[in-house]
Amino acid sequence: MLYPILTDSRFVSDLSGVWDFKLDNGNGFEEKWFASPMKDAMTMPVPASYNDLKEGIDFRDHYGWVFYQRKISVPSIVKSQRLMLRCDAVTHEAKVYLNGALICEHKGGFLPFEVEITDKMTAGENLLTIAVSNIIDYTTLPIGGKSNIMGGMAGMGEMPSNKPANNPNFDFFNYCGLTRTVRLYTTPVNHIEDIVLTSKVNGTAADVSYHVEGTGEEPCHVVIFDKEGKKVGESDGVDGTITVQDVTLWQPLHAYLYQVQVTYGEDVYTEPYGIRTVRVDGNKFLINEKPFYFKGYGKHEDTFPNGRGINLPMNTKDISIMKWQGANSFRTSHYPYSEEMMRLCDEEGIVVIDETTAVGINLDFGGGANFNGQKVSTFDPEHGVQTQAHHKDVIRDLISRDKNHACVVLWSIANEPDSYSEGAYDYFKPLYDLARKLDPQKRPCTLVSVQMADPDKDVTRLLSDVICLNRYYGWYYGGPDLIEPEKALRAELDKWDALGKPVVFTEYGADTVMGLHDTTPVMYTEEYQVDYYKMNNQVFDDYACVAGEQTWNFADFATSQSLLRVQGNKKGMFTRDRKPKLAAHYFKERWHQIPDFDYKK
Repeated sequence: MLYPILTDSRFVSDLSGVWDFKLDNGNGFEEKWFASPMKDAMTMPVPASYNDLKEGIDFRDHYGWVFYQRKISVPSIVKSQRLMLRCDAVTHEAKVYLNGALICEHKGGFLPFEVEITDKMTAGENLLTIAVSNIIDYTTLPIGGKSNIMGGMAGMGEMPSNKPANNPNFDFFNYCGLTRTVRLYTTPVNHIEDIVLTSKVNGTAADVSYHVEGTGEEPCHVVIFDKEGKKVGESDGVDGTITVQDVTLWQPLHAYLYQVQVTYGEDVYTEPYGIRTVRVDGNKFLINEKPFYFKGYGKHEDTFPNGRGINLPMNTKDISIMKWQGANSFRTSHYPYSEEMMRLCDEEGIVVIDETTAVGINLDFGGGANFNGQKVSTFDPEHGVQTQAHHKDVIRDLISRDKNHACVVLWSIANEPDSYSEGAYDYFKPLYDLARKLDPQKRPCTLVSVQMADPDKDVTRLLSDVICLNRYYGWYYGGPDLIEPEKALRAELDKWDALGKPVVFTEYGADTVMGLHDTTPVMYTEEYQVDYYKMNNQVFDDYACVAGEQTWNFADFATSQSLLRVQGNKKGMFTRDRKPKLAAHYFKERWHQIPDFDYKK
């Protein structure tokens, strides 16, 4: 899927702004709110999560559907072209109406979808309505619980209530709405649908192979320009290979992007493209044939009051902070991030582990799910999760969107799933196979393993090219003691080391309240967070198989209310507004001393 850009043949209209908005009281569809301008509507900015933008718990924790509405029109100058409506992300389910008619439905809250509306627009103003559902359950990704798990409800136990509520089976707030840009764009009738790019480096040259998917039969011409705008190669046809001499490779923190310009009949599109190689060799993760060491974080798209809404200034600030600290990478925990962020990482040389929306596929959280008093396994055919088909759709859409990004070096199939119980292998094996089949660059694949996964039973040992571990020795396991947790961490790492694969710690961290200090480093103080990280990092440094460290989390973030969370998760090295804790300075000193390549000899 191509990102919408303005070219000689394409027009883009950003529909960002203030829309009309209503919470559905249960009668929205019955009363056909989509058929005419909504009465008693409130204002709502788009793009943004709606949850924190109005007051009241009933608004913030609304369960069900909401309606967005605005009027749209297009200038007559573009009416001879094909007209598309594109939503970059609608969390979690969308029904799109134009002039009262349903034109599109989509499930999945973090990837784009689009619909052609060329023949659906009328002269003058048209009424666009997007109904959005925030409901999460055992069929959605992320997973919503059917019981009190992962702090979905505050308290030690459940209280009887007639009020419906989402119970997230994950530890971040269920922000919803039109969280990314909605836009109109045009193309010629015969147009470029997709561009697939791969490359092979041969010494100082690189062969860039391309495939252009287009409608109709049009002549195709492809030109590659370097960063200065100089033509370095060209070819004709929808398939071909262009050799780039004296190639400049895309490197972590030293990005270099070529511009691949495709002309297909009247249509013109330019794709930025970084030439680099990625592969696994034994316990090394190689970028451009050099052993790379991941330094960075798990993140969230989480700011106030945007929620999960796209925040371009904060994206820029975050990458600036990463470079200040000496980081080189992050994981898109626990969903695909905005296309704008991915393009920025391409430009800035930030390495990305690209993760699907598959979080919460684990019914052991919080003591486990049950049905009629009986414990239910995650993959129980009748009462377990029913997500595999949707999971495949997410993988297809993610790779379709991100396949050409140089910053993406590793696909993460899921975060902390039940990867150790009966049915796990049969669930995940087809997903790995699909990802490997679809990715034209054949990047490595992984699954981020939860602490409770026994290394001897975890299917990631069989399926993953890279072992990614979320481990909390010294926090959830053994804290505040750090001596016994260190021994346990080493004992587990010995087992992973024997596999001969790279190991990346994708989560490790300790909740820390900014400004809480003590001469004795007790839990929740900034001093304890530093001591916790020092213990873990010493272990990582002692193992040649450890190919990276990504802390949890880059910054504090919002969660559901619970006794475990005081206004959110406080494991960030930075506060939610990006003020550094003591650990941020510790890692700044550490990471600037660790090279991006050849750290482990």
